[in-house]
Amino acid sequence: MRAAINKANTLRGLVTFGFIRNITFMSSSSSSSQSFVARSVIKKVFAKLQKEGDGAVVRRGISRSEQKVLDPFLMLDEFSVSPPAGFPDHPHRGFETVTYVLEGGITHQDFKGHKGTIFAGDVQWMTAGRGIIHSEMPEEEVNKGLQLWINLSSKEKMIEPNYQELSSSDIPKAEQNGVQVKVIAGESMGIQSPVYTRTPTMFLDFTLDPGAQFHQNVPESWNAFAYVLESGEGGAVFGSSNSSPVSSHNVVVFAQGNDGVSVWNKSSSKKLRFVLIAGEPIGEPVVQYGPFVMNTQAEIDMTIEDYHYSKNGFEMAKYWRSQ
Repeated sequence: MRAAINKANTLRGLVTFGFIRNITFMSSSSSSSQSFVARSVIKKVFAKLQKEGDGAVVRRGISRSEQKVLDPFLMLDEFSVSPPAGFPDHPHRGFETVTYVLEGGITHQDFKGHKGTIFAGDVQWMTAGRGIIHSEMPEEEVNKGLQLWINLSSKEKMIEPNYQELSSSDIPKAEQNGVQVKVIAGESMGIQSPVYTRTPTMFLDFTLDPGAQFHQNVPESWNAFAYVLESGEGGAVFGSSNSSPVSSHNVVVFAQGNDGVSVWNKSSSKKLRFVLIAGEPIGEPVVQYGPFVMNTQAEIDMTIEDYHYSKNGFEMAKYWRSQ
């Protein structure tokens, strides 16, 4: 978020709502390890604290160094922000942002007139497309969550902006054998999210009781990673049951292929909570300049010009300021 704001300041010296259709996965999930071949872990990345936006703090789990192995994902931040800090007016083009609030609330408003607040457990899935300028500001004293950036294919980078918003009560949930899942996107335990993902994506929020295990199918060609939110000592084990445990605030990157992802909570007393995110690779060049993600440098240069001169999707940039 900070990169978006900083680039916007340097450069300057819709919305449709609702759900379109479901994505059907040729996969299933199971709590049994019988015949399940798990993906191996190829990389672990600790999300270090860094300043972001205007006085906010994030843990950046995915950055440019992980983009090649995690196509179509561009960034993952775990954010924590309290007033008066926040993420004031900044632009985006060429990708989607997914904001998942874990505590408190975030108020969003943009230059097309959309304004609203999402609270703990709610999700906003924003398609920036050809251009959006917005702000994201804290609603309560303590506000925490995740923001994921998902790339769009070249044919969809210049579509009109769009929002899908789910309240916590609207997110499908399931439970079996000490494992609970919230299905933000994709499918697990036989239930599907209503979110339409232009870039086919799975976004699952898992909680495992002490001693529980789970095996989640993921399409073989998709890239996948987990981000550990809460874990007891020795608790989060991925890939195989004798793997080294992973502590909180770590990204776990999985190899492609095999049936999917296996996880064990080996803590004797604490629950394990993590998100599992997977997506179909786009396989196109990525050229990023802060909040703008296109396929070529020429397209980035044009985007900068469009933003600077308030045209081609940024017409309201000259006049709009968040309230």
